[in-house]
Amino acid sequence: MSGSGLMATYRPMSITFERGDGVWLYDNEGNQYLDCISGIAVCGLGHCHPKVTQTLQEQAARLVHTSNLYRISHQEELGRRLAEITGMDACFFGNSGAEANECAIKIARLYGHNKGIEKPNIVVTDGSFHGRTLATLSATGNRKVQAGFEPLVQGFIRAPYNDLEAIRKIAENNPHVVAMLVEPVQGEGGIQIPDDQYLSGLRKICDENGWLLMLDEIQTGNGRTGSYFAYQQMGFIPDVVTTAKGLGNGLPIGACLATGEAALTLQPGNHGSTYGGNPLCCATALTVVDTIMSEQLPAKALALGQRIVDGFKDQLSGQSIVREIRGKGLLIGIELTKPCADLVGLAREQGLLINVTADKVVRLLPALVMSEDQADKMVASVSQLIKSWAAN
Repeated sequence: MSGSGLMATYRPMSITFERGDGVWLYDNEGNQYLDCISGIAVCGLGHCHPKVTQTLQEQAARLVHTSNLYRISHQEELGRRLAEITGMDACFFGNSGAEANECAIKIARLYGHNKGIEKPNIVVTDGSFHGRTLATLSATGNRKVQAGFEPLVQGFIRAPYNDLEAIRKIAENNPHVVAMLVEPVQGEGGIQIPDDQYLSGLRKICDENGWLLMLDEIQTGNGRTGSYFAYQQMGFIPDVVTTAKGLGNGLPIGACLATGEAALTLQPGNHGSTYGGNPLCCATALTVVDTIMSEQLPAKALALGQRIVDGFKDQLSGQSIVREIRGKGLLIGIELTKPCADLVGLAREQGLLINVTADKVVRLLPALVMSEDQADKMVASVSQLIKSWAAN
């Protein structure tokens, strides 16, 4: 048994951080690290952003929690602000991305039951990641996270990602489908970016069959991919969109936004959360959202992401170890030809914090506030790391 007093659900590195400043983290021995993953796409404004810190301090001194038995002004204001930005109608606040996706799943099922479908099905995709609760890991297209937790929640139909024909066949053969849940870019799946027509094609199929189109923007949202949500670059509005991660810049808050019939589906008693949408988290998220928009960080993410991808393509040109370099805004993946998990430890030794997902993909999720000089440093350092590793 671990002497830490914690369940052994993680394998943390032997490092403890004591403070952060923008894109930098400092451990308890005073060493500095360039944070290239920002808490897995959470700290989009960097560590200890002064506006976020000020809001946290002021709100914590005023009011932290009351429960949803009462109206919460910051919650209502945040819901209106997100609706204004996104074109959605209504919002439910929880504490995490998994909870946001649970809410979406419940909306889809109730939507189906309201239409007389006794056992409503939701289409999901291979390679996806939607969370670790029983419903969301059942929706996830990764056998590794499901193993040992059977029986899984029923009602999910799996299809290949980026394959419209597979979805059309499901629509032709299964009258019990009520919704599709899909990521605009698969993050945990290795920064898989679909064809340009894929998501708009899904919108068309959903419209033709009366399905809800539900987008999981837990990782792609909050400015990371070049607009507040990735779907805003595609010319349509989903019925449901979920988000978390960068919404609170480190505070636990998730949101499920909906429009049209989906926004009216849940009624009093259908869903709830004790902590969800409390004054502290909502006040902080309001500051985060307003900072992202007022400082035009989505546009910056798009431009800086292109600079980073171009830099990697230049510095890693001719490296046979590199299969592909992919990116959408500041969601960047370098796919190698062999498993590369040991790069994480090697990077840490050089003062870099990176992540490897899908066994072979170096995933980079830098803060939206990263400067061009810091981005160039990241590109040079990670490129050299990969080249040195490949040579050994």
